[in-house]
Amino acid sequence: MQQTPLQQLIALTGKTAIVTGGAMGIGLGIVQRLAEAGANVVIADINEQAGTSAVKNLTDKGYKTAFLKTDVSSEQEVQGAVNFAVKTYGGIDILVNNAGIYPLAPVMQMAAADFERVLAVNLRSVFLFTKAAAEVMIKQGRGGKIINITSVDALHPSSVGLAVYDASKHGLWGFTKNTALELAPHNIQVNALAPGGIATPGTGADKPPSPEMQTLQKKFLKKIPMKRMGDADEIGTVALFLASDLASYMTGSQVVVDGGVLLS
Repeated sequence: MQQTPLQQLIALTGKTAIVTGGAMGIGLGIVQRLAEAGANVVIADINEQAGTSAVKNLTDKGYKTAFLKTDVSSEQEVQGAVNFAVKTYGGIDILVNNAGIYPLAPVMQMAAADFERVLAVNLRSVFLFTKAAAEVMIKQGRGGKIINITSVDALHPSSVGLAVYDASKHGLWGFTKNTALELAPHNIQVNALAPGGIATPGTGADKPPSPEMQTLQKKFLKKIPMKRMGDADEIGTVALFLASDLASYMTGSQVVVDGGVLLS
């Protein structure tokens, strides 16, 4: 078998990606690396100000990106984002289901509406986007890549107060494995990427975190063998690996990027 040149393996030129929650944090780290590799990237995010700013910065660097304000838990808006990607760039080749929320609240203090909101954003959205994007990929007939951002909490709990978040991430890991089976005949690879502690706006990277988040971070940091939080780009580079032909024989796998925290 003849080897494909390395630069060709990692190139995404001519391909189109959708990244949910791509306006900041881990999502933006992923957007930047996919765009750098040549992909057209649609950021589907509810934060219009951050999304517009991200696209301007990336466009100024010569990357092909677009933003669409999207409530990822809305079936209508998810379909609108998929239609937007097809209309703007002619198709969909890569889907990164990154959008997620993690309100800190013990089960005994959480309302049913809060529980349902976490599942709507973290899990329902993945079902909606996977179904809509995979329909396009199947119709195109050239395969595709779906990357679900889970968490180390899909494998082991981090803290009291994240029970519903953990439930959503365990569910996402199960969804990843089963859709990998279903979509493999269409040459659509479905994998998961499980970050550990990553410094993002949501964890206080750009402003002081809440007291509850500070306490959680201090406890979590002590468990990390590498003794530091990860950077969003360290997730972006692994997402690029999964989106590229470097991962051509992977499906139904979960790549853990956690500084070794699961070893503790």
